[in-house]
Amino acid sequence: MDIVVLANRYVSLWNEPDEKNRRDMVEGLWTPVGCHFVGSRAIQGYDALEQRVAEAHHKNVVQGGHQFSLRSVFSVHDAVILDWTMHPAAGGEIVAAGRDVLLVDSNLRIVSDYQVIVA
Repeated sequence: MDIVVLANRYVSLWNEPDEKNRRDMVEGLWTPVGCHFVGSRAIQGYDALEQRVAEAHHKNVVQGGHQFSLRSVFSVHDAVILDWTMHPAAGGEIVAAGRDVLLVDSNLRIVSDYQVIVA
């Protein structure tokens, strides 16, 4: 797997409608003790990560009618930096944008994910 595949899988996770698929994707992307940091929240472990993704999916995709798209990705040593956007699924203007800094292990599994909403 390369960083582009990782970034696409990561962004696809937030759009995934099926709960079991989301769980499988969480387990495939993060290490068992992987963390996700957003705002003042620190989420760790598969169960908590799955819940975080499910909440964001429900709010933004199901209720909001949006989808997430990868904008760019690059890496420096063990950090993968990806920029994403959120926009109406039917098309239209970007309603949010963010950056995730993923610290990954040698298998490109996420150890720590620092998410910043930039717009």
